This record gives sequence, structure tokens and C-alpha cells, in this order.
Amino acid sequence: MRATKIVTCFITNENKILLLKRSDKVKSMKGLWAGVSGIIEKDEHPLARAKREIFEEVGLHEDQIKLLKSEKEMRIISPQYKNHEWLVFPFLFGTENQTIKLNWENSDYRWISIDEIKNFETVPSLDKVLLNLL
Repeated sequence: MRATKIVTCFITNENKILLLKRSDKVKSMKGLWAGVSGIIEKDEHPLARAKREIFEEVGLHEDQIKLLKSEKEMRIISPQYKNHEWLVFPFLFGTENQTIKLNWENSDYRWISIDEIKNFETVPSLDKVLLNLL
């Protein structure tokens, strides 16, 4: 089975979690809601990738976020891809800034309460990744 290492980051502000809607310009999971995510390249450290993705996808600089929690990698099987799994490195960050500047990878965003995640069509097992961090 082929595996892809990725980071998935949740950003919290005033008891709300940021969800992003993946645009139709990305390669996978188009139109689904997710956290900030990105593929870990070669020997890259997951935390470094997480901070880079947050800046690229939502415009928050490293001094605007604070790491609250991280967990060990989680294996997620995706029904969309045969013989493939995602090795997800989960992170929870806090910010005092609710101003988000989306790049091309996402088409919309919402600040939601944790129990609202069930109302969104998300990437596989996003709720499990989030609950692992809470």
C-alpha cells in the first residue's frame, strides 16, 4: 500500500475552529472541507511544514500562531484511492487573529464550533483527527 505523509492543522480562536473548503484547483479532495493541510516533502519536519502551510493557505505568520498540541501520526484510509493511505501528522494551533487570506488551494472558510463539523462534507476522518487533538 502506498502512503503519503501530510500535516493537518486546526486553528482555534475564541472556541471556534477554522475549516477550509478545498478549491476545484487542487489535485485531491476537491470541494471537501478540511483543516490546513499539505504534503510533507522528503525529510522535512512535520511542524515546519505545518507552519509553512498555515502561512501559505491562510496568511498567518508564525508570530500570529501558537502551537497548542500535536499528536503522533494517524493512518487514514481514503476510499477515493485504491491501495493508498494518508499518514496524518495532526496539529492544533491558537491565534488571536480571525482575518484569513485564502490562497488558490481553498475557496471558502468558516469559523465553527467543534460540534458543527458533522454538518460539513469533509475529507476522510477529519473529525477523528480533530477529536484526537482535543
